Amino acid sequence: MQALLAAELIKLRTTRTFLALAGVTIATSMLITGLVASLATPTADSVLTDVFTSDTSGLFILVLAVVGITGEWRHRTITSSLLAAPDRMRFLGAKTLAFAAAGVVLSVVVAVVVTILGLAILSSRGLPTPTSGDLIDLALRNALIAGLFGALGVGIGSIVRNQPVAIVGILVVSFVIEPILIALVPGVGRYGPFGALPAAIQDLPQNGLGGDVDLLAPGLALLTMAAWIAVLFAIGATLLRRRDLNA
Repeated sequence: MQALLAAELIKLRTTRTFLALAGVTIATSMLITGLVASLATPTADSVLTDVFTSDTSGLFILVLAVVGITGEWRHRTITSSLLAAPDRMRFLGAKTLAFAAAGVVLSVVVAVVVTILGLAILSSRGLPTPTSGDLIDLALRNALIAGLFGALGVGIGSIVRNQPVAIVGILVVSFVIEPILIALVPGVGRYGPFGALPAAIQDLPQNGLGGDVDLLAPGLALLTMAAWIAVLFAIGATLLRRRDLNA
């Protein structure tokens, strides 16, 4: 398993897609933070939420994970990959762990960059800044969410092999279906893996979800996210075992 995981991590580090998306993630997070810190006038109570919650690594690692697993089928590399690792469950497990780890690392990098930029701008404007403890806590929660999104993306991509369909489906569910559920059926919407559960894990006073939604406690939200990942992984592993690699 260690050799498989190492191979997947090397594959991640050396692909142009990962480097490009990592760059876009850092750039967009810095842009949002810079604009908000420069234009807004946050209070001591709202500065953490207003300025330092622009970590976009979760969304990008989710997309990257889907691209990574569906790309095996799209580029017909799945056969050679499974020849090197005949145990399909281990292959999928290594993919899941690799993208989860990539999500954590990417989120930590974004947190460092965003924190430095945000603090520099706020200090230059004479505005309040969060405590180091609050910033570290937020960074750890964001890294956890990004890791979960990486694992979730592999599960989704292992079920939906068509890359464009999988990515568009995620965007539709994230930005259309889940917000509708949160607004109309909050008791159901709070179990959504793309919006409500990450917001609950982040545990911020202003979650920006809208609607009268009572979020789960952070610990319970984490367990629910883990359940989503486990279910998708089980379905994906079952399909992978049965699929004809030449189909």
